[in-house]
Amino acid sequence: MDLRGTISPDRPLLVLALAEEAAHLDPQLPVLLTGMGKVNAAGAVAAALARGTLPSAVVNLGTAGALHPGWTGTHEVGRVLQHDLDTEFLRGLTGQLVGAPLALTGDGPVLATGDQFIADDQARAQLAERAHLVDMEGYAVASTALRFGVPVRLVKQVSDEAGEGADRTWQESVDACARRLAHWVTHHL
Repeated sequence: MDLRGTISPDRPLLVLALAEEAAHLDPQLPVLLTGMGKVNAAGAVAAALARGTLPSAVVNLGTAGALHPGWTGTHEVGRVLQHDLDTEFLRGLTGQLVGAPLALTGDGPVLATGDQFIADDQARAQLAERAHLVDMEGYAVASTALRFGVPVRLVKQVSDEAGEGADRTWQESVDACARRLAHWVTHHL
């Protein structure tokens, strides 16, 4: 966890997994780097928000894989789910709803979050039945912010097609993605 800047109630806290994704953000903005994955994201956001001063919102910026051909650009997520948690099985087993999908503001695409980097055509095809984009932190950030009563937005820049070779594509595109995310922040926050 790396908190850069000061959290204040009059501006959003920008939350990203990696420094590479935050490389072009205004250094005057409060930025939280969580590390990769749901556990790191949830722990970092909870620790930052538990300090006492809450931001006006939490805005999770980051890269995401496209689960459908032709998806490019920057997208504000409308709904987020966990692709690596069998919510329906757990409901049948316990009678409790665990890890249900979260509806966010707007009608943007569905984001699937899980603790694996999707670089496999078969995995991508299965996820494409439920979502448009895939990442590794969005659900954890959203769930944690909402538990603290802080409004949350998820903004994802498509970096790859979440299939064979996605790891290489991500490495090649992360800097350009970081520039596009910084541009989005400048024009939307």
